[in-house]
Amino acid sequence: MLLSSPLTPLGASHLPLPTLSHQKHCRLVVPHLGSIPLVKPSLILCSVSLQKSVPSSPSGDSISSPENGDAGSGLSPSSSSSSFFHPIATAKRVVLVRHGQSTWNAEGRIQGSSDFSVLTLKGEAQAETSRQMLLTDNFDVCFHSPLIRSKRTAEIIWADRKEQMIPEYDLREIDLYSFQGLLKHEGKAKYGDAYRQWQTDAANFNIDGHYPVRELWERARNSWNKILRHDGPSILVVAHNAVNQALVATAIGLGTEYFRVLLQSNCGVSVLDFTPSPGRGSPHIRLNRLNQTPSSPVSAGSSGGRKASNRIILVCHGALEGIEGRFSWDEPMNMLGVIQSQKTAELLLDLNVSSVACSPLTAAADTATTISKVQEAADCLGVDCVPRDVEIMKMPELLHISGKQGLDENAEKDVLRSCTGSSELWERAREAWSLLLEKLANLPGSEKNLVVVSNPIVNVGLVAHCLNLQKEWLPSFHLDEGSVSVIDFPDGPSSNGVIRCINYTAHLGRWSIPVTRTTNIEEELQF
Repeated sequence: MLLSSPLTPLGASHLPLPTLSHQKHCRLVVPHLGSIPLVKPSLILCSVSLQKSVPSSPSGDSISSPENGDAGSGLSPSSSSSSFFHPIATAKRVVLVRHGQSTWNAEGRIQGSSDFSVLTLKGEAQAETSRQMLLTDNFDVCFHSPLIRSKRTAEIIWADRKEQMIPEYDLREIDLYSFQGLLKHEGKAKYGDAYRQWQTDAANFNIDGHYPVRELWERARNSWNKILRHDGPSILVVAHNAVNQALVATAIGLGTEYFRVLLQSNCGVSVLDFTPSPGRGSPHIRLNRLNQTPSSPVSAGSSGGRKASNRIILVCHGALEGIEGRFSWDEPMNMLGVIQSQKTAELLLDLNVSSVACSPLTAAADTATTISKVQEAADCLGVDCVPRDVEIMKMPELLHISGKQGLDENAEKDVLRSCTGSSELWERAREAWSLLLEKLANLPGSEKNLVVVSNPIVNVGLVAHCLNLQKEWLPSFHLDEGSVSVIDFPDGPSSNGVIRCINYTAHLGRWSIPVTRTTNIEEELQF
């Protein structure tokens, strides 16, 4: 069923506008995305470097970072997270892996930085799956937490590789002091208000005279400077849930209030690209993917320990035909793109999807139709006992830029590579995000799944709005054609979203995007 979408925008954002606070000698550098052929719009965004700026809150007042002692509300990138990183001479790709399931994970016991749990049989199997996934990838070194569960995961993944393995104490899990070793219900019963603060306001959580999350963010920054000093261009890091969250967040300039927002599942893989900055400054940094797991990212589960019953799935349409010397955004998919859309539709069979919102452009609309047809055949495919009824809504707000179809090559490069069109893209993405949140809230039933199909650039804008960032963060994220990104709302669409994964491509099988490059990193990342 095909519908238009004259939805009413929400009256106000459910999160406060984020700002960047200035701190002396600190600089946030968000990444540049390399020189890519014009027919690859998923990879073309501008490079932005922010130095010593003092943005204001909506009221005009400077924002203090919660890490500096002031309580903050909502999500807002903090200054101390945008530290000056160690300069690099050559491009680097860093692959983060969380350890496999441990005995204390299975028991629901609070681990922190204690070292009494070991991998379960399931955890060993997860680590072996990660080894297979990374088997053909070349790494120059492996940094790992010294804790048993992480060290063992690293050993399984590293297998018979001859390169160096380096234990790094700062990569241990978050220090939780008196909480460590308690079952979760014991922590709640014994510590009451402190445990509730740990669950609801972790950034300001205090125990035994310590602020664990603030300490963790500082350790993550220290770890990055040690990791980036290594000469190798391809680095594996095997650590833990909280510390991997902190590594991702500090790399792209997000503060402690983003704890539990960037999910890290057992053996989930996250990838960050670092490229040299002119003048030997802090490198440009881009999150290439987040939490690519051995299992499906849309299977039933929880987000940050809370049941995931409201979900937005961002789908990037497949590869486009492309015309040499000229580019039109309204092109059909080529054969690879058709296969990518079919693979995505198959992945989404794990969800009961009742609504698909898409851009009006051909590739997105065709992908939405494929998803709808496969959903409606769920009973014939043996996935469901009854047919599924799916509505398709074409949303003009999901166009990347209005009225700029069929630009010549130079004009298209100007829009995409110099940020000329970023303001319009940003505002359209803001409007689209509000409409999508309202649509999700109004879906019937207790399990609400809204699929959104657009091009990678628009979907990057939606991710940034979900995190309540500013448009300068657009180049901090990367999405491939055919990828899937999943956002959970465990407390409902009016609350903060939890990013389950970004740029998941494992469902594409032989057409999936490798975790590490087979081409020269320097050449691929040069602008």
